[in-house]
Amino acid sequence: MRTIVLKSPAKLNLILKVVGKRDDGFHELVTLFERINLCDEIRLKNNPTGQIRIFCSHPHVPKGSRNLVYKVAQLLQQDFGLANGVDIAIKKQIPIAAGLAGGSSNAATVLRGLNELWGLKLNRKELIHYAQIIGSDVAFFLYDRSWALGTGRGDRIRQIAIQPKFWHVLVVPCIKMHSKQIFTNLHAPTVSVRNLGLTKIIDGVNILIRHLRRNDLQKAGTHLFNDLEIPILRMRPELARLKSKLRGLRPYGTVFSGSGPAIFALTESEKQAQGFRALLKRYYHQVFVVRTL
Repeated sequence: MRTIVLKSPAKLNLILKVVGKRDDGFHELVTLFERINLCDEIRLKNNPTGQIRIFCSHPHVPKGSRNLVYKVAQLLQQDFGLANGVDIAIKKQIPIAAGLAGGSSNAATVLRGLNELWGLKLNRKELIHYAQIIGSDVAFFLYDRSWALGTGRGDRIRQIAIQPKFWHVLVVPCIKMHSKQIFTNLHAPTVSVRNLGLTKIIDGVNILIRHLRRNDLQKAGTHLFNDLEIPILRMRPELARLKSKLRGLRPYGTVFSGSGPAIFALTESEKQAQGFRALLKRYYHQVFVVRTL
């Protein structure tokens, strides 16, 4: 029976601006995504019983309908009237509930994999439609690109060309933080999507993109920013010590990714990132050296 094996990468947000709260209850975002080489592995195998079965040794990964990969498979089954089920085996490397979009990446990877396994022949536009139904960050992972600008809920994707690859040290405290909690604690005005003044914010993102394209890490580091830092630190004030430790190492810049608690620093080289990791491992269990993928 055919098996498909796929890598499912994490992401970082180098900029995350919250423009306001939308009429639909979500928040209007502008964010710069970077795909990194911290990856889960997903194996898909046809299941002739019609069941959707999830296998994962991580104790905090749901095995049923609360998992986004289950929702992907169920949605495709229903829309295409499929009798086949699927066995989905997930080997986790990406910390969960950390702001790295591991669940969204898994969902996008399964969406692409089932399109192949089940011979659905969905094009990218159709895949993106399903991704937007499933979750806000899912669409980014359908593009085989290192960088993208996300707007709307983060689900409207514009591919960005940046040639250099960058090294980071990434620290993930053993704390689970859920996006819904963070956004609930964010004081953002309600906005009308039709009347958003996004030009100034996108101009700021374009400045960072220009510095990254030129490999000007010193200037790029000064433009890393996340509007969610305030509610992150409001909920977990002890994370301020972690950020202070990272900044004390004097990287080019440091910022929380997504809704945290993952925080990363932009470094000049793999050697510097490894040196930072050796120091930080004294205090934190989950410290990674990662690179643009």
